[in-house]
Amino acid sequence: MKDLIASTRAEALRLRKWPAFWIILGTWILLNLTFSYLFNYLAYTSGESGRMSNGLPKDQLLQQMLPAAVPGVFTQGMAMFGGALMLVLGALATGSGYGWGTWKTVFTQGPSRIAAVGGVVVSLVVVVVGLVLTAFVVDIGVASVIGLSQSQSLALPTVHQSALGILTGTAILGMWTLAGALIGVIARGPALAVGLGLVWVLVVENLLRGVAAIFEPIKVLTDHLPGTAAGSMAGAMRTVGAGTPGVLDILSRTEAVVVLAIYIALFVAGTLLLMRRRDLV
Repeated sequence: MKDLIASTRAEALRLRKWPAFWIILGTWILLNLTFSYLFNYLAYTSGESGRMSNGLPKDQLLQQMLPAAVPGVFTQGMAMFGGALMLVLGALATGSGYGWGTWKTVFTQGPSRIAAVGGVVVSLVVVVVGLVLTAFVVDIGVASVIGLSQSQSLALPTVHQSALGILTGTAILGMWTLAGALIGVIARGPALAVGLGLVWVLVVENLLRGVAAIFEPIKVLTDHLPGTAAGSMAGAMRTVGAGTPGVLDILSRTEAVVVLAIYIALFVAGTLLLMRRRDLV
């Protein structure tokens, strides 16, 4: 346990000093604000809400930009775009150690392999939780400013809805981050891992779901893919509107939670097992 704590602290220090880490997190916060509030606010004030916001009428569009709607709104972009960015972070966190040669140094001079890799996993989970909480607070602040400017209610979401939104976001982004960490270990480098991960998130799963619509036998498989589970979790938080990329309603919330939990366990176990048993060359 002492080795795990020490490894987690060391990994947290590495991530904090890494420019790519802050670029990825900052990019997600910026995208979240842009697609959730900036475009919708421009659509609302310009009168072009029908074209720019999936056909939502102005009154519903405004309600989606108020503080009470934050738990359902800030999770909508996590299934695809947020997940893709966090997958990149996970792949860089594990894959870069091969290119830089730091895994060899750690494994020969530092703690056990399980403790070293466990420190990476724990630090990534902490980062995900921190990012989700930060996005939630920032969105509450922006929504409050919009509500104040439009003389609308500034009522905050209920504790239950807030907790549900935060847990949903943590599960979605956590699953994709740990998936990236596993791909980084499999590929033994960041470049190939990032490429493979992005192709899977943005292309392959969508193609498979398209094929399943005309070839029924593979529907059982596509209904339980990582992206399907993440999209269904985000879809369960949606109150109005449709058309957000990656947001689905294929699985119920309970089914999606179970599938995501299984994937998270498999990704963590796979990362630890491969790093423990494989050579680094």
